[in-house]
Amino acid sequence: MELDRGKLAEGLRGGDPAVIDGLIEEFQHRLFRYLLSLTGNRAIAEDLFQETWVHVLERGHQFRAQFRFEVWLFCIARHLAIDLARRKKIHSLDQLTDPETGKGFEPHVSEPSPLDEVLAGEQVHSMGAFLARIPGVYREALTLRFHEDLALEEMATVMKVPLSTVKSRLYRGLETLRKQIEAGQA
Repeated sequence: MELDRGKLAEGLRGGDPAVIDGLIEEFQHRLFRYLLSLTGNRAIAEDLFQETWVHVLERGHQFRAQFRFEVWLFCIARHLAIDLARRKKIHSLDQLTDPETGKGFEPHVSEPSPLDEVLAGEQVHSMGAFLARIPGVYREALTLRFHEDLALEEMATVMKVPLSTVKSRLYRGLETLRKQIEAGQA
């Protein structure tokens, strides 16, 4: 679905079902993959996925044509994940947003991570095992950049951090991932 941003904003303001259906069709896989990466839990990601689209329906009038839709969509999804962390007290917000003081947003699960399962299915040599071992804020940065192909400025908008923090998280995430791979191959 290739709508220009003006028509998209107009369709969202009017609650046009065809526009909404087209957006869901186009962005459902990317959004779900992002939420899986962010939460590490399929059930939580599914709930947040549904809640994100409800917010898009309810708040379509807030979309501004100067932004790419996926940036706005990922911002909504990220805020919902943070709100869930607050409600469930999974981890403190400091840990969620600061990799230096904690592991980040890492829900406790006894089964293999859905991210591990998805990546294992896509690649023969699974990077999922390595990605699962790095802090959530680094994994989020790597996912937004390399899976979602967002620009650094767009990542800063989604993550609500300065551009320098985005660059730092990407660098540290890649460095951490490199060390994990080297340790795993040794």
